[in-house]
Amino acid sequence: MIYHLAPLDDWLRDPGRPYTAASLLTEGFLHCSPDETTALAVANLFFRDARDPLMALLIEERLVEPMVKWEAASGGPPPGATEGALFPHIYGRLNRTAVLGLEKLERGPDGRWAALRPWS
Repeated sequence: MIYHLAPLDDWLRDPGRPYTAASLLTEGFLHCSPDETTALAVANLFFRDARDPLMALLIEERLVEPMVKWEAASGGPPPGATEGALFPHIYGRLNRTAVLGLEKLERGPDGRWAALRPWS
């Protein structure tokens, strides 16, 4: 399972079409994380000011139709992630059939993203 972070409104937009994010246009791929710990580290670096709800799309990599490449993060992994971690990048619009679940990110008492919880 790989994780992609997205505001809930972004995920719900155009549910009949493959999912995309701005990074596909600007960088050529959708950013994903290899595990929950890394997803939280990414959230705290890049989504610290995001309004709730922030979601993690739980993606079954073998069901992803576009190419997935595991690559090093430019500038290194975010604080809290494993040094030298590789990140799955999806090079195309994500077929929604590869998303097997959603989890909502929750903040801890200090305001940092601290946990993923099932969402229904």
